[in-house]
Amino acid sequence: MKFLGIIVICEWLKQLEMSEEKIESYKDLRVFQRSYNACLIVMKQIVPNLPDCEKYDLKDQLSRSSKAIPRLIAEGYAKKHQKAGFQKYLDDAMGESNETGVSMCQAKDIYSNYVDVNICDAMVTEYDIIGRQLFRLRQAWNKFSNRPDPKSNTWNKIKPKDDESQSTNTQTGSSPQHPKPNQ
Repeated sequence: MKFLGIIVICEWLKQLEMSEEKIESYKDLRVFQRSYNACLIVMKQIVPNLPDCEKYDLKDQLSRSSKAIPRLIAEGYAKKHQKAGFQKYLDDAMGESNETGVSMCQAKDIYSNYVDVNICDAMVTEYDIIGRQLFRLRQAWNKFSNRPDPKSNTWNKIKPKDDESQSTNTQTGSSPQHPKPNQ
């Protein structure tokens, strides 16, 4: 039974790596898909197996942090037109991913007789990958959001300010020379 869970996780990871689809919603982001599926594994295969004494601590923390990551990605994507808005949500999701990874290590190290250590190890790796994907998405979004829109022809609309074109020559102290019209 435990071995089957690991096979399912490996097959799911292969499918995520192979998809190359256009991003039309937050659901198309690989990091959303990956974090959502990782959350399902944590909630179905780890949290229920933790002892009741962890009900208000590790169980609660794993539950909240693992569910927060896909939620933050979805909420941030709704603000994708605001560079800082989307990036803030990605930063928060990275923090939740790190927190989930640490909680998985704690679950494995403290409660190895309650949880499947192999699934915990796989999830620690998975949340590390998710954190790196979030970081790369944040970097890529920063570069992407600073580029001009090719449809708006932004580069052609950039003109020097009036005060720049009429500025004083700093070396000679004179105004720029304008050609005299032919007489």
